[in-house]
Amino acid sequence: MIPLTLAQIAEITGGQLSGEPAAVVTGEVVIDSRRAGPGGLFVAVAGERADGHDFASAAVAAGAVAVLATRPVPVPSVLVGDVPAALAALARFVADSLPAAAIAGLTGSSGKTTTKDLAAQLIERLGSTIAPAGSFNNEFGLPLTVLRADAATRYLVLELSARGPGHIAYLCRIAPPRYGVVLNVGHAHAGEFGGLDQVAEAKGELVEALPADGVAILNADDPRVLAMAARTAARVVTVGVDDRAALIRATDVRLDDLGRPSFTLLTPEGPAAITLRLHGAHIVPDAVAAAALARELGLGLADIADGLCAAVARSRWRMEVHRRRDGVTVINDAYNANPESVAAALRALRHLAQDGRGFAVLGHMAELGGTSRASHEDVGELAAQADLAGVIAVGDEAAPILAGARRVRSWTGEALAVPDGAAALDALSNQLKPGDVVLVKASRAAHLEGVAEALLAGEEADR
Repeated sequence: MIPLTLAQIAEITGGQLSGEPAAVVTGEVVIDSRRAGPGGLFVAVAGERADGHDFASAAVAAGAVAVLATRPVPVPSVLVGDVPAALAALARFVADSLPAAAIAGLTGSSGKTTTKDLAAQLIERLGSTIAPAGSFNNEFGLPLTVLRADAATRYLVLELSARGPGHIAYLCRIAPPRYGVVLNVGHAHAGEFGGLDQVAEAKGELVEALPADGVAILNADDPRVLAMAARTAARVVTVGVDDRAALIRATDVRLDDLGRPSFTLLTPEGPAAITLRLHGAHIVPDAVAAAALARELGLGLADIADGLCAAVARSRWRMEVHRRRDGVTVINDAYNANPESVAAALRALRHLAQDGRGFAVLGHMAELGGTSRASHEDVGELAAQADLAGVIAVGDEAAPILAGARRVRSWTGEALAVPDGAAALDALSNQLKPGDVVLVKASRAAHLEGVAEALLAGEEADR
């Protein structure tokens, strides 16, 4: 972080200082008191399960200089009326203090985190790069990421999410991007927005925020994304897999036995052979978008190719593929789920299980609104069409998956409803044999990552 005195922090946030004005914050700004450390600033957030104000003393004892709070605490503090607004003000100050840093924003209904992780690993080859860990992409995560930047930072790669209209525009005001990447428009959060056109309207707020000398990288395979070209003053660069008119695209996509893609990356500078270490054909558009962003920032084609081939998964529970010693493969893709991402995961499962049996442990997909039941049934139909040996729906909200699976009359697999992850494990016990593949997929609220972890417990699994 750029060093700031408590007096400066109070002035920037409009807060009331209680403590030594000259004390300097030089460390990380955190909202988890367990991560508080020397020189840092602890931000007290009142959540559903815990109130950060109760941990203020512990954070200072761990080395934090002070606490950003909304009510008095018995340690040095800056009291503000609105914590997210105060964080936004601090982050904007830091962003404005780094005029030489290039800021890139990425959004989309799915693939944001994977694309961000790939892009960061490429851009790091150009210079000091800050990118969020995991999915720090909301009104807390984005400013906390920006606040990690310091005078040496040359690139900020930020992930932007939205739960409603205006959210992405708000995030863009915190750290104004010059580069914007829009991956896709899908059903994630469609229930909150009201439909896909409304989702597209919200995602397009990113390209609207770009300056005239900026760059909008748009997925030409998604018509709603491509249409955003009319909403930006920035130069447009198109990417894709299916669209032959895309400036940068992938062709000749192939998968190995663990679902790792190889393809030819076509660019104005020439072609490059790419073999990814990640899993699933749906990763290819993410890799192409990451390559396009790195190219715009100045990375050469040879480095892009080398970087993509070397890139690893940096965020947990996203298409993690492990093969157990007994020959059973477990796919832990339990971080989140929407209809498009589940469909992609099922395609990956089918590919990996072509020499064995496939089982899908599926929890519910959240925030789909009035389309929820139909979307779950459609996912179940896809699972049956993949000719899986078993589909296990976890929880009442996931039950429509089984109704959809039963629509495929030719399907002979087993459809089973269970109340929780423990019951799903019981259902799989004594069933699995060498060559079988198990996919675990659900929205974050279902917490099904424990099912995959239990399936791997005690195993020397290869990836």
